[in-house]
Amino acid sequence: QVQLVESGGGLVQAGDSLRLSCAASGRTFSSYVMGWFRQVPGKEREFVAAVSRNGFATLYADSGSVKGRFTISKDNAKNTVYLQMSSLKPEDTAVYYCAANEDGTAWYLKEKQHYWGQGTQVTVSS
Repeated sequence: QVQLVESGGGLVQAGDSLRLSCAASGRTFSSYVMGWFRQVPGKEREFVAAVSRNGFATLYADSGSVKGRFTISKDNAKNTVYLQMSSLKPEDTAVYYCAANEDGTAWYLKEKQHYWGQGTQVTVSS
């Protein structure tokens, strides 16, 4: 079991930056592929970014031009995964969820995530 707690969400203006953090406790953090997903009311939870167990490889969603604006990173010594978001747009408004993937496959599929955090709200005003 692993427990995930997100923090860092809030209300910002378009063009601002924000860094989300997800602190993990429980089993060995370095054994998980970690990801960020987001969800708006009435829509499916969608993949944003993921990082490999050792933190060296990353994957980003193509939709909404996340790639190039968001950066995911993982600090195994601190049991924390981060999502640095820059040039934020109103369409980035969502609840952002941290997720842990145990078997290392299909990082981008929400169905393949084994553990979830409670989510943190990000609101970008125009």
